[in-house]
Amino acid sequence: MIETNTQPLLTSQDSCLKELQSLNRPYKYVLTCLLVQKTGAGLVSCSSTYWDSSGGKDGSVKVGWENGTMHCIVSVFGVGVNIESGQELD
Repeated sequence: MIETNTQPLLTSQDSCLKELQSLNRPYKYVLTCLLVQKTGAGLVSCSSTYWDSSGGKDGSVKVGWENGTMHCIVSVFGVGVNIESGQELD
């Protein structure tokens, strides 16, 4: 088993969450990061969500990045909390 230092990855995730929270938006954020070594095998990533479709305030985004040795996929989910029905969000 290869031992790795995961501290830089955890620091990056914490930075991303802190920046999202600093926007002071009425959302609860969930962030996942998939980091795998390139070995020539395929990689498939998917997610399934069950949103409250009446409000339209929840959402997600997935960003992929790769180089010659690794794949990285970051998914961020934003779930609206305490949002009044008349409030507009940009």
